[in-house]
Amino acid sequence: MDFLILIICITCLVLLITWVKLNPFLAFLIISIIAGLLLGMPMSNIAKSVNKGIGDTLGSLVIVIVLGAMLGKLVAESGAAQKITNEMRKIFGEKYLVWAMSLTGFIVGIPLYYNVGFVLMIPIIFSVSYSYKLPLVYVGLPMLASLSVMHGFLPPHPSPMALVTQFHADMATTFFYGLMIAIPAIIIAGPLFSRTIKNIKSNSLKVFPSQDMPDEKLPGIGNSIFSSLLPVLLIAATAALAKIFSTNTQVKNIADFLGDPTLVMLLTIIIATYTLGIARGTKLTDIMNLYVEAVKDIAMILLIIGSAGILKQIFIDSGVGTEIATALGAWKLPPLLLAWIITAILRICLGSATIAGLTAVGVVYPLTLQTHVDPNLMVLSVGAGSIFCSHVNDSAFWLYKEYFGLSMKDTFRSWSLMETIVSLVGLVGVLLLNQILF
Repeated sequence: MDFLILIICITCLVLLITWVKLNPFLAFLIISIIAGLLLGMPMSNIAKSVNKGIGDTLGSLVIVIVLGAMLGKLVAESGAAQKITNEMRKIFGEKYLVWAMSLTGFIVGIPLYYNVGFVLMIPIIFSVSYSYKLPLVYVGLPMLASLSVMHGFLPPHPSPMALVTQFHADMATTFFYGLMIAIPAIIIAGPLFSRTIKNIKSNSLKVFPSQDMPDEKLPGIGNSIFSSLLPVLLIAATAALAKIFSTNTQVKNIADFLGDPTLVMLLTIIIATYTLGIARGTKLTDIMNLYVEAVKDIAMILLIIGSAGILKQIFIDSGVGTEIATALGAWKLPPLLLAWIITAILRICLGSATIAGLTAVGVVYPLTLQTHVDPNLMVLSVGAGSIFCSHVNDSAFWLYKEYFGLSMKDTFRSWSLMETIVSLVGLVGVLLLNQILF
């Protein structure tokens, strides 16, 4: 019965947004409260879940997204994004453009969390799209596919790291196996799939300038790359320090502190304000006004992302996620396939890839003990399932939809389908590796 209620609530949410044309923020609030009542939650607990859902979601994202929007605005307005785009044109040409975008997403996605990588790469995606006069989705989706694959499959990202610990897997082995699966997943869901959606038109946010600046006014390529990708450099450097000095508690604590995404983005903003602004003759007051505009541009995006967390919290607090996972655990299927199915269904129901993966662990972990299945492949199977079919209860769905200015239909047939392809390729890769290696 609870599963039926869950399906009805998600269907009504989609209809309110697409058919009734209700603001997604309001739609999430209404459906979340109704879902809590139908699932038998005490009324006082529903209000607590609403506050916890929006608070936990925005609490982990709002600073990174806001600082990322500020950096993106500065990178775009200063001409740094245009300079990087011009260099990419010289090196790759239009013929191999989407492959270049995938490669960039792959490199950036190794050290960066998905949301940090998204807001960091958005000005580059917009600049490339404007410069080449190509559809925004066609240009951007290959890069986002790479970021998504790295986030779902490979340590040191939060979900894979947690799964490695839970399954008692080996991080290096998991990373190696994951890389073997990640590359074909990126190619299929990125450059190849993007060819099928070139006709999707977007009404994107007017956050970044579409007019080219004269070459003489552009910052240098070294300054542009350094300022734009500084978060990548900082996170990679601090991760390396933490690894090298793992036995030195003081150095490791400092590296972990400096490597936190919030602090990394703050340091980047401080440095970029100088390198792309003050050092090039821009007044500090003008830069601050630019940052204010950037925050205004993404205000509704933040509310929508936060409200998506409310529905997720209602489903978690009501216990429906655990009930579904337990019921599915009784199915008699090969362990790796069963782990993927359980996680994929939880992903559809709960929205969060991390929550879906960690919820599934409690059900499927005993399978690793009973069947002696390789724990590294189990990590990847759960990781692949956690990416499956991102839709309206996933904050990443709305981040993509609102920035790219797409209809619900086009978001489903680009973003949701891309995530599904990544998940299915991941499952096939895990099953093939299991046949080859074991």
